[in-house]
Amino acid sequence: MVACEDCSGLKDLKDRYGVFRGKYDLPEFSDLNRLFDVEEIDFDSDFLLRKVRRVISERIAGYLRFVEVILNPSNAPMFFFKLIKKLDEGDREVLSEVYEILGKFEIRILGLDVDYSEEKEADFIKDAFNVFDNDVKNKFLSIIGKFNNGDSKVKKGGNGYVG
Repeated sequence: MVACEDCSGLKDLKDRYGVFRGKYDLPEFSDLNRLFDVEEIDFDSDFLLRKVRRVISERIAGYLRFVEVILNPSNAPMFFFKLIKKLDEGDREVLSEVYEILGKFEIRILGLDVDYSEEKEADFIKDAFNVFDNDVKNKFLSIIGKFNNGDSKVKKGGNGYVG
C-alpha cells in the first residue's frame, strides 16, 4: 500500500463518516469506498451524507447511461455495436432489470435533492450499497464477462453495412 501525503484528510473524512455510521448503521467506509470511490469527497460541509450520496449518485448515473446505450443503441458509438452482438436475450433481460433498479434510484435522488433529510440520505446510502454489493455488481460482472469473450477485432471487407 502506498503512503498518502494527506492521510490526515482521509482520516478526518473517515472519522466524520464514522459518527454517521454509528448513528445510522451505515456500511464500513472501506466497503463503501471500494464500490463508490467516496474518499475523494470534500468533507468541509455540514451535509457530509449528502456529499456521499452525490458521489454514489454520479456512479449510478454513469451506470444508467451505460445500460441505456446497450439497451437502446440508436446513438451509440460503433464500438458498442460489436459488444451488443455478444449478448443474448437473457443478458438483455438482466440489463433491463438493472436499468429498472437504477431508474428507481434516480427517482429517489431527485427527491433527496429537493428535500434534504439526513435520515433519508443515510437510508439511500445503505440501500444503494446493499443493492450494488449484493445484486447489481454481479449482474454487471456477468455482462462485462461476455463483452470480454470472443474476437473483438473489426472485420474488414465483406458486405456488411459500415457507415
